[in-house]
Amino acid sequence: MSSRNRLAAAFALCAFVCAGCAGRGTPARYTAACDEGRVRVRMVEYEPALRNPMKGFREFFMIGTDRRRAEYPYPYGSLVKEYMQWNMLENVESDGVEKIVAYSDRRWQGVEEQNVKVIPRVLLVWVEPWHGGWAKDEANPDDLNGWHWPSDLPGETGPYKQIPGSVGAYVEPQDSLTTIRGGYFDPSFPERVRRLVAKLGEAWDDDPRVAYVEMGIVGEWGEHHDPDLSTLFAPHDEPRHVDGRTWIPGMQQVLGDAFRDAFRNKKVMVRYAYEFEDYDFGIYWDSWSQPEEQQRGYDAMLRRGDYWRTQPVGGEITWNWGSLARYPSFEAVVADDTTRRFVVEQIRNLHCNHLGGITWADFDDPVFARNAAELQKAMGYRFVLDEADYPCRIEAGEPFGVTFSLRNTGSSPFYYDWPAEVALLDAATHEKVWGATLDDVRISQWMPGEEWDADRQAYRKAPESVTVRAQLVAEGVAAGRYILALGVLDPACGRPTLRFANTNYFTGGYHPLGYVGVGVPESDPALDPACFDDLQSDTTLNYKI
Repeated sequence: MSSRNRLAAAFALCAFVCAGCAGRGTPARYTAACDEGRVRVRMVEYEPALRNPMKGFREFFMIGTDRRRAEYPYPYGSLVKEYMQWNMLENVESDGVEKIVAYSDRRWQGVEEQNVKVIPRVLLVWVEPWHGGWAKDEANPDDLNGWHWPSDLPGETGPYKQIPGSVGAYVEPQDSLTTIRGGYFDPSFPERVRRLVAKLGEAWDDDPRVAYVEMGIVGEWGEHHDPDLSTLFAPHDEPRHVDGRTWIPGMQQVLGDAFRDAFRNKKVMVRYAYEFEDYDFGIYWDSWSQPEEQQRGYDAMLRRGDYWRTQPVGGEITWNWGSLARYPSFEAVVADDTTRRFVVEQIRNLHCNHLGGITWADFDDPVFARNAAELQKAMGYRFVLDEADYPCRIEAGEPFGVTFSLRNTGSSPFYYDWPAEVALLDAATHEKVWGATLDDVRISQWMPGEEWDADRQAYRKAPESVTVRAQLVAEGVAAGRYILALGVLDPACGRPTLRFANTNYFTGGYHPLGYVGVGVPESDPALDPACFDDLQSDTTLNYKI
């Protein structure tokens, strides 16, 4: 049995077991019945974790080194982080936006066919030479190692010297606080940043492949340290702060203003919650669940309050350093019950949308698959439909009302207002015959619960039930029997790609509610649950235009 089939079988077994469990506040089975001219529908939660856009586990590949999966990313990979080297996007200041677009197209080729969105981060330095970094492999133009300064901006010099006759090998002088000349500290650097970010906005702000944008640019890996953007905390790798070496005065405002102005549509994320407090940005914490970053990360993010309602929280579980270095792999991190519960608690309290660290994980391992599913269900949004009602019979060209209710049992909102749709599907083929988007519905306002209780494994403030009421008119629909369905459309393609966590699902993205008559009576609206498809097994979704 293939790994995909094993996962599908496990999901189906979990769904079968849970569907028979009563007394949990959800119906034991899907039902739809006519009552005084209205169809009353009760729906069942899909218990397994599922893959949905812009949430959950996020992948990363070392370009030119790691091989992307040729098959549909499974089971949860809907996000990929892309480190974008400055000099590949703009090597000289006169390079135009078209160079950024061309390089992005090459790097991101095919992501829309796999229903994957990208989180780009521009960087200049992977690891500094005085911290053990080595030069880029010139045989691999996409190599992330080394330094990626544009050719017309002076690179860094000062705190190290090169070993004579070597390529990319350096030694550091005894004084680790020697100031740096050029690079981040060149007088032209702030203005170059402003102009580059403006070009990035032109290239990416309306690109449907981009989910969120990580600010990056400054520091190793673009993580805003070495050098830092403030002196609120001690430097990561040096004994104390020194102007011109460990931090860049004024750069926080330069970056904040530039990204605020350039990105009006995409959500921007910054590395540390204690910086950019005057800006409406999200956070990527790239040392998730590391006790060594408790103050810089977890505590600082909690102090920011409810910014997560409008801005995404993400990052990665970096298990190769600090206290998590005792684990040899990501699988081992989440296999430890105490550590996994700790990660879930932080996800719930910080309202985490997505996490990386899993690119090389083995989803064929059934223990890891179970543990990963627990984290995937906790991260991001998870919209569960409870009830719906609509007329047993509607007339083409005349108004009719549809009502449905749902809860967000995940940890975060969905951060963009993708259109919700009510559709009529052909009763035999399940193809859409007619549809109407709900203009007054803002799915970004479907909020999760708050104040996580680790003992109860539930939010003390449960997510509020959201009720949507719509008045619609089905124009130009021939008389007959149809299936009324719900969907959430990706604006890039106008097709449903975001799914509800419910068992009443058809491959292709729609959630059927029941039969309805157009111009004819309907007395038996219930669908046979045997015709429903498994959510997680659907690999047809994409947003290719």
